[in-house]
Parts: sequence; C-alpha cells; structure tokens
Amino acid sequence: MKRVFLGFALVALGPGALWAQPDVQVVERSIKAAPNKDTQIGVYLNVLPDCTSGPLPTIRLASPPGSGRVVLKTANMKATNYKSCLALEVPAYVAYYKSPPEFLGDDVLTIEVKYAGGRTEIQKITVNVVGVGAQQKI
Repeated sequence: MKRVFLGFALVALGPGALWAQPDVQVVERSIKAAPNKDTQIGVYLNVLPDCTSGPLPTIRLASPPGSGRVVLKTANMKATNYKSCLALEVPAYVAYYKSPPEFLGDDVLTIEVKYAGGRTEIQKITVNVVGVGAQQKI
C-alpha cells in the first residue's frame, strides 16, 4: 500500500482506485539538538472547550530516525491563558529525541498522531544535530 501526502492523503487501493482521507494534516518541522542529549521534539495533549482533558491521542513512530532514538514520556502540563482557559493542568505525552554521542548532521523521523475525533496529523521532523552550544532554546 502506497501513501502520498499532499495536504491530505491519497491511499492506493488497487489499479486506478484512490481513497482520500481529508482529515489528515501534514506538518514539517525542524529542530536543533546537541549530540547525546534529550531534546524535546513534541508535546501532545487534548484540551476540551470546558478546560478539562480529553482522551490523549494515539502516537506512532511511522518512520524512526536513522541514527538517534525517540522516547515518549507522560507528563502533567500546566498552562495559563491557553485558548479560553485561564489556568489548566492536563496530562500529556512529551516526545524526546537523543542522538548517539558521535553523530552530527540531520536525522529525519515521522510521527503519526491520531486524535479521538478522527483527525490525524503526520509530523515529519528533521533534527539537526550540531556541536555543543548550538542547541535550540525552548
């Protein structure tokens, strides 16, 4: 099965047959990281209109990085002035990337995030691993 992502997904089902998935959003990001250091590459949560937590999304590593590794951890996120919520604390998943100590260069990975309402987000993340002192400030 072949997938082509162009703002929405086209999935080939057979000769001449295509099925569109309009609820798929493709996001490309780049992040700087230092070698052999955990670097946050994503935070995934679900805040409902009443400022409570909805079901957390399902997260899958669609294509792993070539050199480093990705770890997903649970956390409680605190935020103020988020949408119409003055203050909230909700559970979340936080994704981290860590390269080998000797690796320098670009490492590409893809994360698939599926939310409860049926929306899917494909995140293509390029991690630029550079020498110490050049890590992205968060």
